[in-house]
Amino acid sequence: MSEVKEAGPKEWALIESLLNQSMVDQRKSRRWGIFFKLLTFTYIFFALWMFSPNNWMPEKPTDKHTAVVDVEGMIAASQDASADIIVSGLRDAFESKQVAGIILRINSPGGSPVQSGFVFNEILRLREKHPEINVYAAITDMGASGAYYIAAAAEEIYADPASIVGSIGVISSGFGFSDVMDKIGIDRRVMSSGNNKAMLDPFSPVKKEEVEKFQILLGVVHQQFIDSVRKGRGDRLKETEETFSGMFWTGQQALEIGLIDALGSPGYIAREVIGVEEIVDYTVKPNPFDSFADKLGVSLGKGFAMALGIVPFGLK
Repeated sequence: MSEVKEAGPKEWALIESLLNQSMVDQRKSRRWGIFFKLLTFTYIFFALWMFSPNNWMPEKPTDKHTAVVDVEGMIAASQDASADIIVSGLRDAFESKQVAGIILRINSPGGSPVQSGFVFNEILRLREKHPEINVYAAITDMGASGAYYIAAAAEEIYADPASIVGSIGVISSGFGFSDVMDKIGIDRRVMSSGNNKAMLDPFSPVKKEEVEKFQILLGVVHQQFIDSVRKGRGDRLKETEETFSGMFWTGQQALEIGLIDALGSPGYIAREVIGVEEIVDYTVKPNPFDSFADKLGVSLGKGFAMALGIVPFGLK
């Protein structure tokens, strides 16, 4: 049986040194932990202070001014040009006693027929409720499809000579993969409880009767678009065979066929038409926290289908 050797002075000195070093490391670790916790709390406090509505929301002036509400980008429920955002800005502008007139500053290729219709109807309602305030649409680079749908609700539409205007039509697009699946030997299995539940499935062959049914649906929405444009433009519209074909024109050409009333910029409208040159932006801005989250990649999938050119159903 082996004997346990008692530690000598050198061994005890080494153990003591290791224990002392361990205690020093623990104290340093606690200090760094406290430091990073304080840094995190300071960052959060600063962020809350910076993103407080009192710090980033602009104050509305007390003098007479022209209000501007932007329709920028794709018109869709999840975008900055959603009906909720546009209508919120319009309501704020109409309810202000210092607003002499309102400009819809439009730069959009279109989007959802539902969102565009919501905005169109709300503009007409607000105009009727506040007849003393006129609404003008100012198309900058583009006012096409659903964006023109919205513009048609304004009393007058202005555009730059080089603007893109029109595209009064409806589109649904996607991809078909059935031939590729046949070539590589993939079997598509679809189960549904309704005869039309899997209609226009991109992984199945196109069926003539399904296309005909969907074309009727597109036609109904197209007619709603046409009726709204006619209601908004009235006798100013000079209809031709191409007017509601989805064709688009420059601002100069659009003036000749009655799609717009005159050539001009938002500044021109404020100065020469409304008569109050000072412009105040009433567009509802996205929450800074949401923007920050987007930059961090929380919404990486946002707009993916649009980037691929997939438009399930929308105005074009």
